[in-house]
Amino acid sequence: MPKDAIPTIGPAHVAIIMDGNGRWAQKRGRPRLFGHHAGARRVREIVEACPDMGVKYLTIFAFSTENWKRTQVEVAGLMSLFRKYIEREAKALVRNGVRVRFIGDRIRLDEKLVAMMDELELLTSHNDLIHLTIALNYGGRDEVTRAAKRLALEIEQGRLTHDEVDAETLSRFLDTHVLPDPDLVIRTSGEARISNFLLWQSAYAEYEFVDTLWPDFSRTEFARVLASYGKRDRRFGAVSA
Repeated sequence: MPKDAIPTIGPAHVAIIMDGNGRWAQKRGRPRLFGHHAGARRVREIVEACPDMGVKYLTIFAFSTENWKRTQVEVAGLMSLFRKYIEREAKALVRNGVRVRFIGDRIRLDEKLVAMMDELELLTSHNDLIHLTIALNYGGRDEVTRAAKRLALEIEQGRLTHDEVDAETLSRFLDTHVLPDPDLVIRTSGEARISNFLLWQSAYAEYEFVDTLWPDFSRTEFARVLASYGKRDRRFGAVSA
């Protein structure tokens, strides 16, 4: 077992808001896209660390519904980066037992990227070592709104009654309906906000806000955060014995 592995019981599902790519690049006098490319390389290291850390599910926030407000140059560069990431990493993801899923609204994404996303999901569908979920054009409020619309349609068409609607029912219409809720949400770069990420699913998650910019978030720091999580008392509204 590597020295930075976590031998104790840690979170099975970790979600990460990968923040700080642009600032990382600007500190080095480089364009923001340089930082996004560095951040993409960091994803591979963290994904590969997950089995040793006891993490079965990893969900990463790649592009939010609000990120369309950025410059056209940055948005176009990010979309190109997502395509290159899929091309470059597909074989390694299959080989390493990673199952990939994408969540978010695909309507605004270009057809080529969506086709590549579909293909990667299919290629990795038999894997079960790590479940990597990539939130792309994702927003928590948007997800709940889309789920509510699908739920309303079920009621309208007579497949559900309003009396059958509860939290569990609504959860079945979320993008993450096949995933467990996250145990731990990490945000890098020193910002202490959740930015519309997994709002429903993170109701009882633990949060860790770290100062490190995402391209510098190493396997060692990942292990430290997971070790800190292991010391927390998760009561889910109950009282400790």
